[in-house]
Amino acid sequence: MLTALLFIALTAGPPAAPASVAVPPGASLVLRAEGRGVQIYVCAAPPDRPQDYDWRFVAPQANLFTAEGEKIGRHYAGPTWEAQDGGKVVGEVRAKAPSPDPNAIDWLLLSSKSANRVGVLGTAAFVQRLNTTGGRAPDGGCSGQNAGDEIRIPYTAEYDFYTTH
Repeated sequence: MLTALLFIALTAGPPAAPASVAVPPGASLVLRAEGRGVQIYVCAAPPDRPQDYDWRFVAPQANLFTAEGEKIGRHYAGPTWEAQDGGKVVGEVRAKAPSPDPNAIDWLLLSSKSANRVGVLGTAAFVQRLNTTGGRAPDGGCSGQNAGDEIRIPYTAEYDFYTTH
């Protein structure tokens, strides 16, 4: 199964991405997955502005699927991507670009902060989040009266995993 996924990812080719979130030269696409889930936000005020409430990002919660709809893993806080074969990568944001869809979360380039060297995800050096839909926090509806409330905004995204060897 993983060999077939690798072949699909390699033959699909990378999507057009803004230069700000492009992977470095020499990186090779090893897996493309669709993330489907929610972006979780909580209504809170920053410590330095206790009266300035807004929706603060907490974590993603999504499943990862192949182009054929087969579930292959999950995405959660960290941000972490974990495959069913045990491969795992934790990323950190290097760059972002606004989605062409104003209601969608940003496109991102992340580098691997840690990877467990198991399976395809465990060898990822970079993760791109592209072609997003939804997931953006609402502009309003957060105040001191509902501080601590959590909302879950549905989203989808394409996640491309790259290695450097």
